Amino acid sequence: MKAFISKYFSNHSETSEESYDKALETRYYKAKRDEVFRAVEELFPSPSEKVAVSKERGEITVKYKGRKKAFIVATVIMVRPFQTSVDFSVTTDSGGPIDFGFSHRLVIQLYAQLDSQFPSVNSSER
Repeated sequence: MKAFISKYFSNHSETSEESYDKALETRYYKAKRDEVFRAVEELFPSPSEKVAVSKERGEITVKYKGRKKAFIVATVIMVRPFQTSVDFSVTTDSGGPIDFGFSHRLVIQLYAQLDSQFPSVNSSER
C-alpha cells in the first residue's frame, strides 16, 4: 500500500540501491563514466534547461520542460572501470502535492533511453 501511495500521491520519485520499487533501483551500465555522463546530458534537449553540470562530482541538474515541469538531479558515478551507476531524483513542479505518477514514469522513461544505449551490469557482477 505504501508503494502505491508514494507512487501516485507524491510529487517526487528517487532511485536508490534498495528501492521498494524495482523500477526505481539504481542502474549500472558497462560503459565509461564520460560516455554515460554525455548520454545523460543528451536526455534533456531544449526546451529543458541544464541549471548546473558538474562533471567532477558527476551531477547534472535540470529544469525539465515537457508535458509537465520538473526539477531533476541526475548522478553518474564510476563504480569500477567500465561500470557506471546512474541515479535520478525527480520533483514535479505541478503546483500541488501530487503528480499522479508523473515523476515515477519520467524516471522509467529516462532509464529506458539509457538501457537502449548501454549494456546493463548483472547484479552478480557488482
